[in-house]
Amino acid sequence: MRDVAVVSFAQSEHARALPGVNEVEMLMPVIGQVRDQIGLDKSRVGFTCSGSTDYLAGQAFSFVMTLDGIGAWPPISESHVEMDAAWALYEAWVKLQMGEIDVAMVYGYSKTSPGDLPDVLTRQLDPYCYAPLWPDSVSLAALQAQALLDTGSTSEREWAEIASRSRASAKNNPNAQLKGDFDPDVILADEYLVAPLRKHDCPPITDGAAAIILAADDTARELSKRPAWIRGLEHRIDAQSLGVRDLVNVKSLQLAGSAAGVSTGKIDFAELHAPFTYQEVLAKRALGLGADVQINPSGGALAANPMMAAGLVRIGEAADRIMAGEGDRAVATATQGACMQQNLVCVLEGE
Repeated sequence: MRDVAVVSFAQSEHARALPGVNEVEMLMPVIGQVRDQIGLDKSRVGFTCSGSTDYLAGQAFSFVMTLDGIGAWPPISESHVEMDAAWALYEAWVKLQMGEIDVAMVYGYSKTSPGDLPDVLTRQLDPYCYAPLWPDSVSLAALQAQALLDTGSTSEREWAEIASRSRASAKNNPNAQLKGDFDPDVILADEYLVAPLRKHDCPPITDGAAAIILAADDTARELSKRPAWIRGLEHRIDAQSLGVRDLVNVKSLQLAGSAAGVSTGKIDFAELHAPFTYQEVLAKRALGLGADVQINPSGGALAANPMMAAGLVRIGEAADRIMAGEGDRAVATATQGACMQQNLVCVLEGE
């Protein structure tokens, strides 16, 4: 196995809506920044992989247009996943392991503000039994949240404290969308959005983009003073049908975390892609993270949730802290699908 590391990370300033720009215009500054941070000429990028979805853009093969922001001439080696860009990072990591390239660029983006995101996400469901019912993503999350609440292992108060902590942590993140000091008692007084979830339990609608540069072996050491080495990377999937899953035990995340080696060393901090407050409780349990692990120092997806990029942002935020010397070992996760169906785990270490 080759040693592969994150050597550069950039993201847009996430916002509720960016009506004045299209996807290419939103993405181009991020691509320029992720290269410029390490002085990388685009000719050195051996492979480019992106994550997005045509359902948000509203047209087929929309990802092809964003290649205008990358520069596809002279011809480049390029691929795309209809997933969060964390899975594009996995594809790029595999490409680097093959030994054909030394540098890869990964990016993800979306503009979710023009449409109705909870309804659009219904297209992820089983097309025969679930999708025709049009259950929106928030209502499905509420089913999982209620199942967890019924176990007695968490509470709505704990969820409010998670939301409050996340937004307070986001005050130190210039790219976060929602930030500030929120009293758990005050936000608990709000009415339910879909019981047992209130507005603070749910992720914000976010327009945004992010990009990461991966490099292997000595190339990584050349490009970064302290690369964030990927020591474990795995993804797993649960059954699509909600009726055959244990919604309060996310088996796919547990298996991915075990395969990635989360428990083989001390974790200094974790960037968990938990768009809903209760999902942080499930993620910590599945990964076996204790109270001594700092969770989402960037604010997490509760502070900004750019669809198709939020999982990649978790890896980037963790890598940035590793590269800055703020920790030696971290875990980042990405999730997609109804009720945390698909999960990816990345363990990062600094030398």
